[in-house]
Amino acid sequence: MFYFLEQLGDGFGFFNVFRYITFRTGGAVITALFIMALFGPGAIARLAKLQGNGQPIQLDGPQGHILKKAGTPTMGGLMILASIVISTILWADLSNPYIWVVLFVTVGFGAIGFYDDYLKVIKSSNDNGFSGKTRLMLEAIVGVLACIALARISQAELSTSLLFPFVKDLSIDLGYFFFAFGAFVIFGAGNAVNLTDGLDGLAIVPVMIAAACFGLIAYLVGNITFSDYLLVNFVPGTGELAVLCGALIGAGLGFLWFNAPPAQIFMGDTGSLALGGALGSIAVATKHEIVLAIIGGLFVLETLSVIVQVVSFKLTGKRVFRMAPIHHHFEHLGWTESQIVIRFWIISVVLALIGLSSLKLR
Repeated sequence: MFYFLEQLGDGFGFFNVFRYITFRTGGAVITALFIMALFGPGAIARLAKLQGNGQPIQLDGPQGHILKKAGTPTMGGLMILASIVISTILWADLSNPYIWVVLFVTVGFGAIGFYDDYLKVIKSSNDNGFSGKTRLMLEAIVGVLACIALARISQAELSTSLLFPFVKDLSIDLGYFFFAFGAFVIFGAGNAVNLTDGLDGLAIVPVMIAAACFGLIAYLVGNITFSDYLLVNFVPGTGELAVLCGALIGAGLGFLWFNAPPAQIFMGDTGSLALGGALGSIAVATKHEIVLAIIGGLFVLETLSVIVQVVSFKLTGKRVFRMAPIHHHFEHLGWTESQIVIRFWIISVVLALIGLSSLKLR
C-alpha cells in the first residue's frame, strides 16, 4: 500500500504525506489497534473453544493466582502477530531490508512459542512443551541468521561493532563474535519477556514502552540530521523500523483491552517470545543493544531473579526469593496483582527515561 500511495503523491500533493515515516507510524498504530478490536472477540471465543480448560497454571504458585487464572485461553500472541504483520505490510516501505529481518525474527520466535503453547495445551501441563534446549537452539539459529543479515545490510564500519551509550564515538568491533552476541541479545530479549509474562498486563505495557522508545531511537539514528545533532551513529535505513514499532504499539494496546484484569486471554509463549525477539532485533539493527538492557531493565530484573534463584538453590539448597520470577515473590509477600503490575509499569517508565537520556548525554 505504501508504494501505491507514494506514487499517487506525484500527481496529488495530499498523498505526499504518506512518504513521511511519522505519518505512517501513526497509521500503523491505528491499523493494528483496529485489527485487534475488530477480530479480537471472535479470536478469543475460537481459542477458548479449541483449548477447553485453557492454559495450564503452575501448581506451585500462589493459590489465589491459580484460582483466578485457571481456564483462561492462551495463544493470544497469534492475534498480536497477525496485527503487527498486516499493519507493517500495509504501512512500511517493503523495499527496506530491515523490515523483513525484524519480521523474520518476530514470526520465527512466534512460531517457536506457538509450538510450545500447542504442546502444553494439548497435554494440559506446563511441563509438556518441547525441551528447553531445543527451543533455545531454534531461537539461536533464528537470531544468528538475523544478525548475519543485519551485518550485510549495515554500513561496513558499523556492521559488527558494539556501540556504547553515554560516551561519544566509543565502540568495539566484535568481528565474528558479533553474530553470537547479537543472537544472545535477540533470544535473551525473547525469553526475558516470556519470564515477565505472568500477571495480567504485566508484560505487554513494558513491551509497548520499550517499543515506543525504540521507535524514536530508530527514527533518530536513521535520520542523518538528527543523528549528527545528537552525536549518535547514523544507521541509514533503520528509520523505517519506527513503522514496525508503531504496529507493535497498536497491537499491544488492542491486546491490553482483552488482557486487562481479569484477563480474557493470555498471550502465551507465542506472543511473549515474538515481542521480545522483535525488540531484540530492533536493538541490534539500531546498534543500541546496551540501551535495550536499560529500557528493558524490568525484563532483565525478572530474568536475573530466576538465575539467582536457581544458582542459589543448587549451591546452597536455599532460595533467595519465595518464588521466581520476582513478581511471584511479591505475590507471596501479600501484594495484590494490581499493585505489582502498576508498580512494575512505573519502574518501566523510569528505566525508559534513563535509556532515552543516552541519546543526549554524551
